[in-house]
Amino acid sequence: MRISASAPTRIDLAGGTIDIWPLYLFHPGAQTLNAAISLRAHAWIEERPDERIELVSEDIDKQENLSFDQLPDDQTLPLLAKLAHRFGAHGIRLTTRGESPAGAGIAGSSALNVAVCGALAAYTRQKIDGEALLEIAKDVEAQVIKVPTGLQDYRPAFYGGIAAVELHPGQPLRVPLDVDPRELERRIVLCYTGEPRNSGTNNWDITKRHIDGDQRVFDCFERIRDTAAAMREALTRGDWDATAACLATEWENRKRLASGVTTPAIDSLIARAMAKGAKAAKVCGAGGGGCLFCMVAPDDAPAVRETLSDAGARILDFRVETTGLNVTRE
Repeated sequence: MRISASAPTRIDLAGGTIDIWPLYLFHPGAQTLNAAISLRAHAWIEERPDERIELVSEDIDKQENLSFDQLPDDQTLPLLAKLAHRFGAHGIRLTTRGESPAGAGIAGSSALNVAVCGALAAYTRQKIDGEALLEIAKDVEAQVIKVPTGLQDYRPAFYGGIAAVELHPGQPLRVPLDVDPRELERRIVLCYTGEPRNSGTNNWDITKRHIDGDQRVFDCFERIRDTAAAMREALTRGDWDATAACLATEWENRKRLASGVTTPAIDSLIARAMAKGAKAAKVCGAGGGGCLFCMVAPDDAPAVRETLSDAGARILDFRVETTGLNVTRE
């Protein structure tokens, strides 16, 4: 038996970081906006003739061969090991691969997590509903990274599409947005800056500053919340100029959260894109490197792509992905 699973990554349009528990509890009306994209994470499970658990990451060229009891303490591939233990998997070879660059900031690790959870649930024949599966993914990832995780990134991986995640106390609510995916993707140029995200740009540091009462951080999140609400309205009425204006505001407020969110290299790429007609741009995820995307008029997209490529960025072709987690049994 072979189980194959894949899940899409995402572009975070607005409202990121506020989705980390418990930050959204202090900003009523908080929400994030995201679009799943076709750079997917993949997981495969194959049976072994014994009870060992073989873990293989093709992305980082690492593998382990462990007993079930060794899984919780593995430090080589800790996320895969802890997930295999959580689902009670025995006698398997679990292989993973991502299509996005390392440290891209487009939630590759969350997509991989969801794909692995889907594959393991199918292999062990556990019937787990979507939200419960995402809770497992979130909690196990927190065990690995040892800080609270955000809530938004697992949902585009599981559901696909373009959506808001309303961050209500007790239970986030995913709300699909009535936006034409082809119209959105025509207006986005996505590139990898050539540098993984800067580890100094740490969402946990921002979270601690917020909890400790840093008024500047609090006010930034208030503006980020309000900008996400305004962008949602603009997107759903098809007002692309207003959407781009919201994106520009989001980026200005995000840069105020921490000094490492942007870098001279990122600023240079954005300036070049704006000179060629981009209406707005922001870095994906926490910032400090990884991917950035520009909102453009469709006619300006080729020139923006060319100038970013000439500056050393890697253009990433994608489609807005309407299909989320996909699991097949062979």
